[in-house]
Amino acid sequence: MKFPKLLVVAGFMALTPVLSSIAFAQAYPSRPVRVIVPYGTGGGSDILARQIGARLQTIWGQGIAIDNRAGASGNIGTEAVVKALPDGYTLLLQNSTMVVNPAVNGKLNYDPEKDLTPIMLLGLTPIALVAHESTKIKTMKDLVAYSRANPNALNYGSCGVGTPQHFVMELVKQKSGVQATNVGYKGCAPALTDVVGGQIELAILSANLAAPHIKTGKLNGIGVSTAARYHLMPQVPSFEEQGLKPLDFSIWYALMGPAKMPPEIVAHIYADVQKVLAEPAIRENLSGAGVEPLSGNGADLAKLIKVDLARYAQLAKSANIKAD
Repeated sequence: MKFPKLLVVAGFMALTPVLSSIAFAQAYPSRPVRVIVPYGTGGGSDILARQIGARLQTIWGQGIAIDNRAGASGNIGTEAVVKALPDGYTLLLQNSTMVVNPAVNGKLNYDPEKDLTPIMLLGLTPIALVAHESTKIKTMKDLVAYSRANPNALNYGSCGVGTPQHFVMELVKQKSGVQATNVGYKGCAPALTDVVGGQIELAILSANLAAPHIKTGKLNGIGVSTAARYHLMPQVPSFEEQGLKPLDFSIWYALMGPAKMPPEIVAHIYADVQKVLAEPAIRENLSGAGVEPLSGNGADLAKLIKVDLARYAQLAKSANIKAD
């Protein structure tokens, strides 16, 4: 059977984008890939980027450049990715600070749901409430009793106004009736230094930072923000175990790219990063750094972003959390 020449040409032209997309995916990556981390070195996002990037270099046979662009609570680096070509050669390793920012700062220069391609979830780190050993506060029951006996006397250090840690403590206060004033530090490290040194009674921190000091007895672990106990401090009960339900918040880490990335490239990246996260050595390294490896797909990540944007916005309103 003979087809009209025009129909054959039209059919080939319609098929060309599909073939080109498949060929592009098969060739990817054909040059170095840049992963922007919108925070400084040494944090959870940076650790994940470097661990995963080192292995992807071997798998892909291409260089992986980790580009730390800190500033504006992660917005500077994120905006750079939003503006990049959606070809898979500029990626973003973000964390849940991204979904907290709109609740605190109002409208951003980008839409977390529309201007980025969610590729996958990578890991979680819980948040822990700790007290200096001299306070003798070891549980939520102790904290509630102390707060009642000393109204408006407690201060707590957080990793900054409007950070996930700040939000978790405000939720703890709402659910327990504890009275404590936030002292927002410029990051978790200085808050940790002051609570270990006894300059402040309490601090709400990323749990992996507090774990070594709980182990040595310099800090008392009061509660952890996940439903299950944290592997680096199994002796510390969760807030939910102590009656504060529901309270299941974690700092999550995720891999993203600019909006409108080709689905074939997204699938390619997801499959290879999944393999990396399944490697025992990688899992051990991340676990030791306090990150629980996780490999939810792009749909899981998109759902989490949507849910967290709503719940942080609601909590910001109820706790009157605003940017400094």
